[in-house]
Amino acid sequence: MKLGYTIIYVPSVVDSLHFFKQAFGLEQKFLHESGDYGELSTGETTLAFAAHELGEINFPEGHVRASESKQPLGVEIGFVTSDVHTAHKSGLTHGATELSAPSQKPWGQVVSYLRAPDGTLVELCTLVSA
Repeated sequence: MKLGYTIIYVPSVVDSLHFFKQAFGLEQKFLHESGDYGELSTGETTLAFAAHELGEINFPEGHVRASESKQPLGVEIGFVTSDVHTAHKSGLTHGATELSAPSQKPWGQVVSYLRAPDGTLVELCTLVSA
């Protein structure tokens, strides 16, 4: 078994794809003609976005919308980069909200947290130093 993809339910798939491209340089891999589902090229595991309307179909009892939640959800996506400070600044420039500025962790990693305009909790980090 391996992780194939992560899907984040968002108000606008097109807007989310645009944010992640502009802020972090991630290329669009796929966008369904309906605009309700799209994917980014992020390496081996696909990061995908689906419209809340699809979530309503998949979860008839409802789902928590990160875009409407006052606090970030207890799930994050993490991007590994050699330059957390620049990526963090770019995220802010393109509409993210800062949750935690870049900081050096005792285990050797530089880490920051942003909240994307669609509500997604984003960790930016370097590799863990050995």
